[in-house]
Amino acid sequence: FIRPPNFVFGPASMLNLVPIKNWSICNINDTRKRTKAVNKRREIYLKMGKTKRYWLLKTEPSEWSWSDQEANNGISKWDGVKNKQAQKNLKSMALSDLCFFYHSGAKSRCVVGVVEVTREWYSDGDGDDNGGEGAVDVRAVGEMRRFVDLKEMKGDKGIKDFVLFRQPRLSVVPVEEDVWKRVCELGDGFCGDGKEDCESSDES
Repeated sequence: FIRPPNFVFGPASMLNLVPIKNWSICNINDTRKRTKAVNKRREIYLKMGKTKRYWLLKTEPSEWSWSDQEANNGISKWDGVKNKQAQKNLKSMALSDLCFFYHSGAKSRCVVGVVEVTREWYSDGDGDDNGGEGAVDVRAVGEMRRFVDLKEMKGDKGIKDFVLFRQPRLSVVPVEEDVWKRVCELGDGFCGDGKEDCESSDES
């Protein structure tokens, strides 16, 4: 039997935590219930004041396309990112953040869909992630009603100081909220954004 730590750590002012004393087999269940409640409160605390962030994920259609994403039950592990800045951006992602799914390459440079972060950064492979090998999981939300080309974004007066323009080689790009909204406007939104169902437009 291993004696647990005397304190459950966390912002006491928010979680109203108290020391766990007189530990014994008899109060294991009671302590488990308390721990579960504490974890739930911690979750709420971490979410307080936290706003959704937006990103852009680049992928070569020949390697992983929007069709591949959808065919994989909408879920994929976003890995293989080597650039340090791009890795830093991946690590900054939080659950429920939204990302533009962007086709890169010579033939196609456009926003084609939207995915949602379903699992935050985790180590990918053996050892810790200090070597940079890590990933996030994303889920397909929906395809853009109209693909938004890079040239169109660059020519739009409503899109200014977009990191995609300044760092074109970066594969994971932060997107400011105003830029996100404008790109969505240019693409007439995306399936799953609460507007008219996209599937109905595909019916013949």
